[in-house]
Amino acid sequence: MITYTEHASIDPEQAIDLYTRSTLGERRPINNVETFRAMLANANLTISAWDGDKLVGISRSLTDFSYVAYLADLAVDEQYQRQGIGKRLIEETQKRLGSECMIVLLAAPKANSYYEHLGFEHNPRAWILKK
Repeated sequence: MITYTEHASIDPEQAIDLYTRSTLGERRPINNVETFRAMLANANLTISAWDGDKLVGISRSLTDFSYVAYLADLAVDEQYQRQGIGKRLIEETQKRLGSECMIVLLAAPKANSYYEHLGFEHNPRAWILKK
């Protein structure tokens, strides 16, 4: 049975392990524990999915809770995908946002087709400025 929580204590090594098992690790700095520590500490809305004491999913957002939430990461262990965990993580995120608050995200290439069936609208106007 999968449980969902907002206030779980997640250490960077647990997160890195999950991101690796989800393939999101291909696009995240999994070799930098301190960056992951900061990612977890500075996100202001994090929902996690657990199978017992095993972290199997995470929704990590930056938000003002009123107008917009940037869903920075949605990761589900590949062994647990297609069970509705990602959908539930998004629903749990939405529950904590204001009634008019939208969710915005950049889809990983492997997940690009996933979001449309959840009701997301594609928007081609995203821009990225890398350091």
